[in-house]
Amino acid sequence: MATRTGDSSTGERCLVTGAGGYIGGRLVPELLDAGYAVRCLARTPAHLRDLPWADRVDVVRGDVTDADTLRPALRDVQVAYYLVHSMSSGRDFEETDRRAARIFAEEARAAGVRRIVYLGGLTPVDIPEDELSPHLRSRAEVGRILLASGVPTTVLRAAVVVGSGSASFEMLRYLTERLPVMVTPSWVSTRVQPVAVRDVLRYLVGSARMPEEVNRTFDIGGRDILTYREMMERYATVARLPRRLILPVPMLTPRLSSHWIGLVTPVPAALALPLAESLRYEVVCSENDITDHVPDTPGSPLSFDRALALALQRVRDAQVVTRWSSASLPGAPSDPLPTDPDWAGGSLYTDERRRDVAAGPEALWRVIEGIGGENGWYSFPLAWALRGWFDRLVGGAGLRRGRRDADRLRVGDALDFWRVEEIERGSMLRLRAEMRLPGKAWLEMYAERDGAGRSRYRQRAVFHPRGLAGQLYWWSVAPFHTIVFGGMARRIARTAEESASAGRGDAPAAADPATEPPRHGREEQPHP
Repeated sequence: MATRTGDSSTGERCLVTGAGGYIGGRLVPELLDAGYAVRCLARTPAHLRDLPWADRVDVVRGDVTDADTLRPALRDVQVAYYLVHSMSSGRDFEETDRRAARIFAEEARAAGVRRIVYLGGLTPVDIPEDELSPHLRSRAEVGRILLASGVPTTVLRAAVVVGSGSASFEMLRYLTERLPVMVTPSWVSTRVQPVAVRDVLRYLVGSARMPEEVNRTFDIGGRDILTYREMMERYATVARLPRRLILPVPMLTPRLSSHWIGLVTPVPAALALPLAESLRYEVVCSENDITDHVPDTPGSPLSFDRALALALQRVRDAQVVTRWSSASLPGAPSDPLPTDPDWAGGSLYTDERRRDVAAGPEALWRVIEGIGGENGWYSFPLAWALRGWFDRLVGGAGLRRGRRDADRLRVGDALDFWRVEEIERGSMLRLRAEMRLPGKAWLEMYAERDGAGRSRYRQRAVFHPRGLAGQLYWWSVAPFHTIVFGGMARRIARTAEESASAGRGDAPAAADPATEPPRHGREEQPHP
């Protein structure tokens, strides 16, 4: 997939890897506004299709572990941003990161790239690297590989990034808001130097202009050095919450902490683990040399309180540009829906529902696109809640990721424990499951017109089981499909009818089981 690229006033082209992620999705428009031409590398280009800057960039399909796809992506590129990391907790993620960095370094050198810019993690100066957590150790190793590439490289090292939608911010936000009394791990007393996402982006853009002789790491941070406990107390003050009682408990290990975080916040345990591991160490900037090349602007770097206030305002205004959930969860399936009925890859089970709707397709589509998050899933809320809690207990996303935007979805958005795989605006929404399952699952919703010009709602759940466990899972939950999927179809149709008759686009969700039988078968700039 390629899209139009406008003229670049700098005459230089930047490649951004990880453009669909939290930082990459915010960096691209900053580079465009700074006058650079931008090319984005994406494993699934369609995930960038609905982003507001999509028609201003080139998008190429590729992967940093595949040299054959990197070569065309790096052609005629002067500055290459490396913003990808493995967030898996599996045994081989360090080798994956190592191999990807080496391939990227070799291909960047062969392509004549002028500079590589990498955003890594701030590490403590007094702890040997082999004693660091696996994720921090891997970040440091990736930085060394890129610095040794033969291409002048800027390695920016940041601790906690504060901005609307960042994993660190949402972890802090939900822990503080939901727990007036907290029994916390001992790492709440560790000092860190948080940095606003606005300042991170300013340093990233400015790094593109560094002179050729610069090949080194830079520590980046905000104005304040705080313990995590002080950060929670500051959050409570900025958010105008009552004072929190915080009781540190030394026996909570990072792994136990990650499960605790996963239960209390939208951040699943798989992502919370590297965050909790990094908070065990004191991570404070040991130098501020970045200002020699990227001078501070008036008011920068932001104070922690100011970064919090801006991020909270963005959340309240529903203006969160990117979220930590922009990237798929570790271990989440990414294969597109198998073609059906011609697919020949084994069992493919479906549950399909249809309902006539006494409302126009526009009203029906508004209900479909507004599903999830605060509106819920239009049937048997207890069943959805229990499925979400179970998913979180086994390390999945659960239902707490919610929605990035209350009204509109775009391809690649996280939606509770689903991800938007495809949208045909006004007619079809396809979601791919990211809950923990013994197989892969999709949910499709359609707003259609029948032959008489009336509206029809069509819904299809698809499951591709993995082994015997997958087969047993499907048939064990099949008896509940009438309540869950049947009720969902019935209530979506009724909500669209009520909305149309009331002359509005929204209506509250409610549990309403159906009896229809199933058919089984095969920020300012940038904004924090």
